[in-house]
Formats: sequence, structure tokens, C-alpha cells
Amino acid sequence: MKPSEFFTPDDKTRISNAIIAAELNTSGEIRLHVETHCKTDVLDRAAFIFSQLHMHKTEARNGVLFYLTIEDKKFAILGDIGINQKVPTDFWNSIKETMSLLFKEGKISEGLEKGILMAGEQLKLHFPYQTHDVNELSDEISYGK
Repeated sequence: MKPSEFFTPDDKTRISNAIIAAELNTSGEIRLHVETHCKTDVLDRAAFIFSQLHMHKTEARNGVLFYLTIEDKKFAILGDIGINQKVPTDFWNSIKETMSLLFKEGKISEGLEKGILMAGEQLKLHFPYQTHDVNELSDEISYGK
């Protein structure tokens, strides 16, 4: 199955709406990248994709990437240095745990939605939306091979 075919149209809408809702409250940028396989360490691959998507170029270094592989059933959450300096040490792991519980029930889009909204709350707290902020909302979800 191609990564772009993994989610139903309703799932894609649900996930995109969560990203849009989270980004409307913050200057941060949230993205989801979906691939079939990850042949390396999942965090290393997420860091590579983070760089490829230029997520490190936000002014406040507050980008967050949710990375998911559908066949290998791996995922990672990667925040840039700006957000990592603000959130509690166990913040990303607590999101991963929440998402994992939903994933184990087969609720992948719900797990992503919940994790995205949790990240958005911290972004809103530490990087509130400013009137000069411009978020690109058209590319919330990207797909690899």
C-alpha cells in the first residue's frame, strides 16, 4: 500500500483539521510525514525528514514533526530546539504513550489527532500566535515511498 493511500479521506481531513487547529493558536509548525518503511533508526529518519521539509527554518525553531511508517509500525515525534527547550523533559514520551494506546486499538488517525493537539497546546503556551505569523496550511501531511 502506498503511504498516500493509508488514510481514508475522512482520516486525512481529521488529521489536517487537527494540525490546522493546533497551528492557528501558535507560531509553530506541525507536520505529519508517512512512509511505508524505515530501514534506519526511526529518530534518525525523522530527523532527516525534518531537515528535508525545512522545518528547522521556523523563526523560533518551534517545528514539530510526527513521523509514521505504516508497514514497520514505527513512529517518532521530533521537536526543534526552540520547543524542546520549553517543554518538560518527558513531554514527547507522554505524547507517544498516549498515541501508542490508541494505535494498539487500531485508532491510528485518532492517535495522531490526539498527539497533534497535545503538541499544539504546548506550542500555544510557549509560542502564542502573533499577528505577523504566517503558517502554511496547505502541506500538513507529506508522504514518502
